[in-house]
Amino acid sequence: MIYASGYAETGKSDRIAQQARLTAIALASGIPIVGPNVMGQFNFARGTLMSFVGTLRARMLRSRGIGVVSQSGALGVSLCQAAETGVSISHLLLSGNSCDFDVADAIAYLAEDPSCQAIACVFEGMPDPLRLLEAGERASAFNKPVVVYKIGTGEMGAAAAISHTGSLAGSTATYRALFARAGMVVVDNFEDLIETTAFFAKLPELKAKGVAVLSASGGAGIIAADKAELYGVPLPQPNEEASKTLVATIPEFGSPRNPCDVTAQIVSRPDMTRICADALLGDPGFGTLVVNLGTATQNQAAAIALYSALAHQHGKMVCMTWSTQWSDGPGSREAALDPNVALFRSHNRCFAALAAWHWREDYRRDRPGQRFRLSPLDARERAAALIRQSPNTTLTEREAKAALAFYGVPVTDEHVVQDADAAVLAASRLGYPVAMKVESPDIAHKTEAGVIRLDLRTEADVREAYEAVMANALQTVRLERINGVLIQPMAPKGIEIMVGGRTNAQFGAQVIVGLGGVMVELMNDTVLALAPVTRSEAGGMLSRLKGRKALDGFRGMVPVDQHALADVIARLSEFAEDQRDLVSEFDVNPLICGGARVVAVDALIVRHS
Repeated sequence: MIYASGYAETGKSDRIAQQARLTAIALASGIPIVGPNVMGQFNFARGTLMSFVGTLRARMLRSRGIGVVSQSGALGVSLCQAAETGVSISHLLLSGNSCDFDVADAIAYLAEDPSCQAIACVFEGMPDPLRLLEAGERASAFNKPVVVYKIGTGEMGAAAAISHTGSLAGSTATYRALFARAGMVVVDNFEDLIETTAFFAKLPELKAKGVAVLSASGGAGIIAADKAELYGVPLPQPNEEASKTLVATIPEFGSPRNPCDVTAQIVSRPDMTRICADALLGDPGFGTLVVNLGTATQNQAAAIALYSALAHQHGKMVCMTWSTQWSDGPGSREAALDPNVALFRSHNRCFAALAAWHWREDYRRDRPGQRFRLSPLDARERAAALIRQSPNTTLTEREAKAALAFYGVPVTDEHVVQDADAAVLAASRLGYPVAMKVESPDIAHKTEAGVIRLDLRTEADVREAYEAVMANALQTVRLERINGVLIQPMAPKGIEIMVGGRTNAQFGAQVIVGLGGVMVELMNDTVLALAPVTRSEAGGMLSRLKGRKALDGFRGMVPVDQHALADVIARLSEFAEDQRDLVSEFDVNPLICGGARVVAVDALIVRHS
């Protein structure tokens, strides 16, 4: 372990070379090196603290421990001081400059350590982030939840991108996709990390996604309902048996529903808490009980013990939202230490954690053990040959769609013409109405250049449109760079979806899905994943779009066959993975989706320069 600073973090070439020499020594000797520029390593479970700082001290683990992994020593130490409030910390593993030992190694180690039940990670970045996938696999194999807070959310490299995909696929979205593929939970705030990880360390088997809310404050119940709706956490109503108990117990000025308001009458009838909590936890539709603790009093320890006993009895989780601003008041330490309850100092953090639990359970259930290819086996070679044959770095629309068609992606039929008479003839053969586009390798975005005309219904429309698009094209490119004008049958009305891909030197191939057309960058309603994705994963991407309700039918439009759309997305993701060494970015924008019909009406492929 090398504490010393002054290596690659200085940015000086000679210091970077010195750190590279450390890496070479580690690899040649077979002896791992931790650091340099590291504060130390802490195994609290064994009382082994190796550091030049004395801020932290060893203590006995009294509950299910969490391991902390951090590239920042100071932030890692600050997190571990949560032990003073009752949180059980098993380890603090710091990686510093990571010349050899890195975050992925630390996660993989903690995955196998029995004293650690969940892992909290403060993550900045790493040269080979795909190593996190292997670490995530190790953690999943041992059912060790990993909760990540990512430092540095600036976007890199998007400004110079040619495609819509390139401008939208920034580093933050890519890291989130990587964490999701690895099965890791992401929190948006540093302050959420420890409470969320402590919650995951205590979790029993999830028996149901339904959450019951119990409170002596009607206002707290309303806040809980608001946050549940925000995070998509279901609050179903109690079953008949539980309802009878609640109605018989709660006064008429309370609420025997979910959220359940037992009112301040619990002061004179404290048994109401036990009766109602037992009824809700006994309802098979509920897997979790959320209880609001509004004041810090000496009586809270007894209340926590009661909820703990009921949680243990039913094998379910009790989450306590600590509304009082006395954040470490009486009862908080007992709740933090108790193995059957989880303490949250905000309703927002509580329901975000519950949503993350439900997501992780779906991930563990649905993640494919083996990925089955949808595209033909020869698609890779046939598409690659076509892409290499193009004389241009940016392929024309015709070339791009031909390459994608090898993967089973449905594309529009078209004719290329060189004059207005040929355009009229092509339109009559295809059948009106038609669309018209200028084809040039130098015009990547046709709408912006004014070289598209849609819904042309007569010969006169076609002749007028031909003259207009050619005039606009010649304002942008030279005549010799125009291949001709494409005449295509007009696609039926439907929802426009954009699907694209990009290759990143660190992350490999990525696929991105969003609402299509010219609005994609303005609305920025997109979801990114590492390629390839399965049909199921593609469907999950669609479900995370803010505008997903448009796919279900909007203002009389026919609902989109989302299974067919997910199939096309999965095939395009296979193209992205297959051609990662040849293609830097691509767009299909838009895919027109109407009912079961999904067709690509425009496409863009950019080769690596």
